[in-house]
Amino acid sequence: MPRPQRIQYENAFYHVMSRGRNRKTIFHNDEYYLAFLQTVEEAHGRFDAIIHAYCLMGNHYHLLIETPRANLDRIMRHINGVYTQRYNRLKETDGPLFRGRYKAILVDRDSYLLQLSRYIHRNPVDTKRPMAAGLELYQWSSYPAYINQAKASSWLYREKTYEMLGNKQKYVGYKAFVEQGTDEETLSFYNKGNMTSVIGDKIFKEALATQKNKLKVNVELAQILSERPGIDDIVEAVAKVHKVKTSTIKVRKAGRQTTNLPRKIAIYLCQQYGDISLNVIAKAFGLNHVGSVSPAIRDIKNELKDNDFSRKIDMIIKILGFIK
Repeated sequence: MPRPQRIQYENAFYHVMSRGRNRKTIFHNDEYYLAFLQTVEEAHGRFDAIIHAYCLMGNHYHLLIETPRANLDRIMRHINGVYTQRYNRLKETDGPLFRGRYKAILVDRDSYLLQLSRYIHRNPVDTKRPMAAGLELYQWSSYPAYINQAKASSWLYREKTYEMLGNKQKYVGYKAFVEQGTDEETLSFYNKGNMTSVIGDKIFKEALATQKNKLKVNVELAQILSERPGIDDIVEAVAKVHKVKTSTIKVRKAGRQTTNLPRKIAIYLCQQYGDISLNVIAKAFGLNHVGSVSPAIRDIKNELKDNDFSRKIDMIIKILGFIK
């Protein structure tokens, strides 16, 4: 039986959860937690995932995500897929890490965003065995940043939550809100076990059912999202840094091939920062088969271990507008 399709649209909000297979631990120490947060940061940069809250527990995690580009599946393929690779390298093991497909609950932001933010942040103390003496002491959630007890990551977006709370003293106000405890309605929803895929009021669900749900563009959020560069933009940036002609990057020479580093870099950036499909990249660079794209990407990823090489890549990325 085919899996049901996700409900996806621009600017949708989701509470995403994923658990380790057989409830196995997926975060063993700080190195694993940091590797996961690095992966989330990449999803923000590459796919415009807006992270409103997170909480990483021993054998599972919670994310509150907004998707301006209606691309939750792509975001989660990166987060779960890349973290699994990093986990296996750290643990020196192999195979799948997570239990089946991630759980994603579509959220009616107007009615439930605040409650879900509180629910996610209270996880470390609302478990049978609390993981911290106080929420502000648990470093692997966004809660300390929300109450100004830790530096907020650049990719964590708190302003929508503060705005909905409507309290001028945002840090004190949010702390007081969370300390009230999870409301009964939210607890009831999550205690059902076999949870539905939507949490929202009747109007929200009816709008989804009739496919007439239209959300206004949040201009403030749109301003923090950079436009994806096209292939020509990337090629021009690479050519500028490497002082070569764009034709030497895009045109594949006949006969025995010599190493063309700028060409490999352009291919890598098209996939990594342009979010361009391998098929389109292959066609643009005159490659006969999509399988010829991956080796170039892999070679550049290996080169990035060198600091001097990495700095040159950063120069190109800055030209493209990804580094301020």
